[in-house]
Amino acid sequence: MSPTIYPDPRPEPPPEPPDKAPLPPRPEPPLFRSEEVEEEYESPFPEPEAAGHSMISYRGATSDPVFGYLIAVALSIGLMPLIPGNADLRYTVIWMVMAGFAVLAWLLGSMTRIGQETPENLVWGAIFGLIIGVPLLLVGGDTLRQTDQRLFVNMRPGEVLAFLVFVMPLAETLFFRGLLQENRPFWLVGVLASVWSAFVFFPLLDVGRYPAVGLVIGTALALMNLIYSYVRQRNGLAAAWICQIVASFVLLFLPYI
Repeated sequence: MSPTIYPDPRPEPPPEPPDKAPLPPRPEPPLFRSEEVEEEYESPFPEPEAAGHSMISYRGATSDPVFGYLIAVALSIGLMPLIPGNADLRYTVIWMVMAGFAVLAWLLGSMTRIGQETPENLVWGAIFGLIIGVPLLLVGGDTLRQTDQRLFVNMRPGEVLAFLVFVMPLAETLFFRGLLQENRPFWLVGVLASVWSAFVFFPLLDVGRYPAVGLVIGTALALMNLIYSYVRQRNGLAAAWICQIVASFVLLFLPYI
């Protein structure tokens, strides 16, 4: 006698719709992130700059450097009573303030650092300094000697050398060619530096009594500052620094000794 077969009481599963395609297999994540994935990756955390604060930026150093320029010019005018007895103190204060603005921007702001310079650029800086200094020294050696005696009253050669090789090139190169020329054309920076030099040196030259001397010295200062700015644009900041050291040594120190 055969057993009785009863039907399955469980309902059959509904058939899948024909328009639903099977899901593709999930790809395995790569062991190492490729460049394409690196570019598409976005961090969920905001960057420090986007969050409204900066970890390496100093707000005062990234402001308009014209403010520092005006402060330095105002000091050069306000300290005129120190002439001629304490001219060295006046030089030290005004160049120190100018260097202070530039160094703060260099350390805490967005000023361009001096990178690894090529020897060719440094040599070009020295060459431009000699191009400026040697012809002017040969043509106007006596005028430069008289100018030095008025600019550096009662100073020893070592003090004059320190001002011309260390203090003045450091302050003016970092401020004008480094900070001020960051986003400005070189000729404008050269004009501003020439105006600054006039405020610094002309009160000691008595240009009202000797206008011809003032014209010669003013032309030389304008030419020098324009060349410094051009060298900074052409060969870099370090080359402009060396150019000013060489030109100051030839034009101002050699006639003094």
